[in-house]
Amino acid sequence: MLGTAAPAAASADSAPASVQDAFAAQTSRAGGTWYVKVLRADGAGGFAPVLSLRQHDIVYGASVQKLAVAATVLDKVDRGLLSLSQKVTLDAGTVLDGSGLYFHQTVWGDQITVAGFLTAMLLVSDNTAVRLCGALVPTAEINEILAAKGFTHTRVEPGSTPNRFFLGTTTPHEMTDLLARLANKTLLSPASCEFMLGILRGGSGYHDGVRRDMSSDERDRVATKHGAFDDARHEAGIMFDATGAPAAVYGFFADGMEADAENYGGTHPAVRAHALLGRVLFDRYARERVANPAARTASRPFRPYNGN
Repeated sequence: MLGTAAPAAASADSAPASVQDAFAAQTSRAGGTWYVKVLRADGAGGFAPVLSLRQHDIVYGASVQKLAVAATVLDKVDRGLLSLSQKVTLDAGTVLDGSGLYFHQTVWGDQITVAGFLTAMLLVSDNTAVRLCGALVPTAEINEILAAKGFTHTRVEPGSTPNRFFLGTTTPHEMTDLLARLANKTLLSPASCEFMLGILRGGSGYHDGVRRDMSSDERDRVATKHGAFDDARHEAGIMFDATGAPAAVYGFFADGMEADAENYGGTHPAVRAHALLGRVLFDRYARERVANPAARTASRPFRPYNGN
């Protein structure tokens, strides 16, 4: 964690007792230090605060930062400087392990489209894809684009070359603002927002946290991004009603659980808390139809296939 300390009690804003109680119970049980912002649709095309805790503290966002990185690539697509069909070469020197899929290949040389590596980065949190982003949008330019969009603390940090970077920092306030603008399709062009949201809602994505205890239909209505590094476990995303209108935005950032630092699975205390809080938030805000949404997002419900 970076930044200044804040009171331990969350600001309840307009949260009903069920949400307040769930938040207090789950974060207390998980332990660690939490940095949180939750918003709900306000019935007028915007969002109103529900819960906040240390929302302006600067935190290392881990892979949640990939949302911001993807937005800068798509900003250049919107301006005609890149295209989703543009290709880059995946060579062995670019490959980075950890999370993702490209490092499993054992041989490389692929020609990958911008759409392809953004999908890998947002759906399965591919780390190699971050380097492919940097090949097209250098570190300094990423931060310039984020600043131009009004973000003060959401930044990547310089790496070993101008095109390599560490994922850097954000705040719960800024990340939920980014997501609210993504949901309302004002962060980028409507087409680019729809592209990002379609991937983040994908059924092949992350399910250990907020989406764990949901049906396949409910999971399709949650766009989410997880981040984990050392003792930090984060998750941020958007919940939609049945019509595709954004109903809630959440940013859960937690660190300080050193005893579980090597547990990157669903039994991590913070991840368990994400799952339980996700269920509570969905039931409270995403079950009823949202009035007067600023935008809607198309649904692609999961359909199994057996070949051919």
